[in-house]
Amino acid sequence: MNAITSSAPRTHTYLYTLYALCFTVSIFGGITATLMSSYLPVALAELLPVSLKQNADETSAVINSAYLFGMMTGGLLIGFLSDRFGRKPGVQISIAFIGTFTLLTSFVQGWQLLGVLRFLTGLGVGGILVATTILVAEEWPEKSRNVALGILSVTIPIGIFAAGLITYFISNWRSGFLVGSIPLFLGIASQFFLRESIHWKKQAQEKKPGKVSLFHRSLAFDLFIGCTVYGSMLIGLWAIFSWLPTWVQTLVTNSDGQQERGLSMMLFATGGLLGGFISGWVSNLIGVKRALLLCFAAVFTLSFILFKLNHALTVFSYIQMAGIAFFFGMSQGVLNVYIPELFPTEVRSSATGFCFNIGRTFTAAAVFFVGWLVEILGGYGNALFLFSFVFLVGFIAMFFAREKNLIKS
Repeated sequence: MNAITSSAPRTHTYLYTLYALCFTVSIFGGITATLMSSYLPVALAELLPVSLKQNADETSAVINSAYLFGMMTGGLLIGFLSDRFGRKPGVQISIAFIGTFTLLTSFVQGWQLLGVLRFLTGLGVGGILVATTILVAEEWPEKSRNVALGILSVTIPIGIFAAGLITYFISNWRSGFLVGSIPLFLGIASQFFLRESIHWKKQAQEKKPGKVSLFHRSLAFDLFIGCTVYGSMLIGLWAIFSWLPTWVQTLVTNSDGQQERGLSMMLFATGGLLGGFISGWVSNLIGVKRALLLCFAAVFTLSFILFKLNHALTVFSYIQMAGIAFFFGMSQGVLNVYIPELFPTEVRSSATGFCFNIGRTFTAAAVFFVGWLVEILGGYGNALFLFSFVFLVGFIAMFFAREKNLIKS
């Protein structure tokens, strides 16, 4: 697994254009997820027949699950296609799915078709999160690659914020989904300036016999480490994020808790964005492996302090919430750097997609079991702290992980 060296570096103009495209289309991952959640009650009020309106909650769950399953499928499928046919087609197919099926949502006439369109939109989102990460990792100069990938990780929270703005200013849900025309336009425009990754082209031209497959035994250790590290952070944080407002509500005694819940969510979003933004500089300063060890140790420690030592909401409680989000955001930026570098070019995209998405299959179960364990363990705080032990799994895995760089400029 030798590093690939490029003799034809990209111009600054091309790199910044490439990055602007990847950054912008990745934002639509956050937009498309949150926009449907915001508009779903009014959309179903229009789309559901009278006989099914009493089952609106079940229908909402089906539609939201279709999107998440689409994300998982897209991450795996586009990862494989990007290794087989190139990084450029992977990015463009993902953009086409996001733009086309978000736009078509504006014209849907039945809830069943809405579920199908959400699955296909999610497929594009899962694909774009993998495809843009790999393309930037392979094209960006090594000196500033960590910073570029770290900043790229903040696109989802930016997209969530943008979806809030759309919902705030556009009351008609069909008009809101016309935003899909933007990535569709960007996808068409990319055909005229987006180039194939130099790394992938060199690997494809060499056409080495005995090409390494995704599940080759030589990759088994790194694949296990990648899935464990990424999955443990994803499972723990989604469990906390999903139930944090409910836990906050249990500590409020003098109001309905609306402001406290809202503040906790805003702090979580802000902390995550700041952590992702600075992650590249931190990993450059102390190394990728040490940065991930720091993130796992910090989120576990802060989870213990927050959920076991707080019996009332204080300023320090909110600081702890923001701290957990900060180190989670940092971990996402560092993992954007670390995971692709574990694997050789011929399987880098599919392996990254596998590591990014295999944990999603367990995340929904984790969120469910938090609610199931509340009564058994005597409160949300105890249940959430129990799930924070998954961060120790990631911490231990990082001790055995290798720190290496297979992507050389």
